[in-house]
Order: sequence, then C-alpha cells, then structure tokens
Amino acid sequence: MATTGMFRYGDPATISDSDVTFIKPWSKVDIDFTSFGRTERTLPVDNVRDLPKESIGVDKSGFNLYYSPASEKEFTDDQAVRNGYYAEVEDLIRSELSTPSEPIRKVVIFDHTIRRSDPLSPRQPVQQVHVDQTPKAAEARVRRHASTDPAELESLLKGRYQLINVWRPIGHAAVDQPLAFIDYRSTEPKDLIKVDLLYPDYPEKATGDDDDRGKESLPDAATVRSTEGYTARGETFTIVPNDKHKFYYVKDMEPEEALFIKCFDSRSEVHPNGRPGVAAYTPHSAFKDPATPADAKGRQSIEIRALIFYGEA
Repeated sequence: MATTGMFRYGDPATISDSDVTFIKPWSKVDIDFTSFGRTERTLPVDNVRDLPKESIGVDKSGFNLYYSPASEKEFTDDQAVRNGYYAEVEDLIRSELSTPSEPIRKVVIFDHTIRRSDPLSPRQPVQQVHVDQTPKAAEARVRRHASTDPAELESLLKGRYQLINVWRPIGHAAVDQPLAFIDYRSTEPKDLIKVDLLYPDYPEKATGDDDDRGKESLPDAATVRSTEGYTARGETFTIVPNDKHKFYYVKDMEPEEALFIKCFDSRSEVHPNGRPGVAAYTPHSAFKDPATPADAKGRQSIEIRALIFYGEA
C-alpha cells in the first residue's frame, strides 16, 4: 500500500560553498539543527512489500529487507547491545552479503544509535533526507576502526569495502515516523551536498575516551545555533530536491525484520574502477505518514553501522 510523506531536503539557496569548518554546512548529532535552511516536499512513498523481491537489493537499489529476529528485544542495556546484538548483526551480514565469488573478509561494527520518539530522548527520528557517510568519512572510519596493523589497513583499503546501516524497530512495529529511503537508481550525484557532523565535546574526551556511544544528552535549547563546545568529527551528505527521486518504506516494519541501507561502496559505479550498475548510497529520512493512527506508539529503533570488507584474508 502506497502513502504520501512530507520530506525535508536541504535548501540549495541557503547552502554555502566552503570547506572551512563552521562556514561549511553543518548539522548536530544531538539535536535536529543545521546551519542551512530546509525546504519541504510532499511526495508519494511506495511500500517495499509490494515489490518483486528480485527488483531490489543492496547493490541494485541500495537497500534490502530481511526477516531476522534478534535475541535482544528492548535495547536498554548498552553492554548487551555491544556484546550480544553486534554479533547477531555480523552473522546476518555475512549470511546475506557474502558469496563464493566475493567472500566477506572482515566485518567491523563501530557504532550504533537508538532513537525514540520521546521529547526527552537525546536521539530522535531524523526528518531530513541524508546519507550517513561521504567517501571521505567512510575512509576515515576504516582508518579509525578497522585495524591497528598498518599493512592490514592498507590492504583493506585497496579491496572492496562497504559501509552498511542495519536498521530495526524496537518493541513494536514502526508505524509512527517510519523510515523512508530513496531508490539509488533515481538519484544523481548533483543531489548530494557535503555537510560536517558536529559532536559535543563530552567531558570524557579530556581523558582520551573517543567513544561517543551512550554519552548522549539533550543540549541547552538556548544555544542550539552556537558551535561552541562542538567539534566536526564526521561528514554526511544532505540531499537537495530532485523530481526523479523514488521513495519507498516498509509498511508496519516489525522488530523481527532488519533493513540494510547502503551508505558507501568503494566499488560502486560512481567511484574510479567502480562496477557499472552497483549502487553507491541510499538517501533516507524519517517521515510522518498521514495514515498513522492517532494512538500509534512512538517509534523506537536501533541502527548499527558496519564496515564490510571483501576478498580473501
């Protein structure tokens, strides 16, 4: 069943052309605020469940849906997520993406975000069309997380690697603010604008703790426009409007289902030595579905970000 949704894009008229930190477009991870304006479009959204299975895929459309119940259910214990759920996600990635002709060499899960539709939650559903990582950011993640052995690191970077977001509802179906995503085949490179991702300078940074997970807190609403106390530690793409964009969602997606969203692929068609027809990225956004019942439970979800390396070890 198709529906409609209001989508927030970056407004090209308000985006500066600069690579200077804090002049370059930026957004914050701890609050829905950007240095640039946004423009809204109401667009049709088709249900993935209505598509032939063979018409989509991580390398075709940039996304795919899998039935994969998880042992973890509530995701309230950070250590249980890291020590248990990460392993389940790695198993799912290997079972669905590894092939005899292109086996997975290594999976590195480096981050997760839990979002809840709650005014008191530090991470809420994001209603802005975006891609989680640019090529620069993806390489930086490899260098930061993949290996401490310089030789292995360079070997991993020379081979094919992807950055995949594994998205799952928590507790109940994602009826409120479901996730929509654009079929890669309906995008163009000109749709993408590089944006610095600003992280708060958590007190733990002073002790050398560089892990942001579990440290989120609500910022002071009076200082949302300020960059003081923030550092640019990532780079994403915001998306500008294009009439060609084709949006999809998974109607009433259940906690037993997992959605793969491609953020980067070093062998995609947009990169040097890339493979024709291989999807590069999947722009996505939460949206408000006008068909959502008034008494629907607020959305809760977890997204895992994983680096996936192919080839023989």
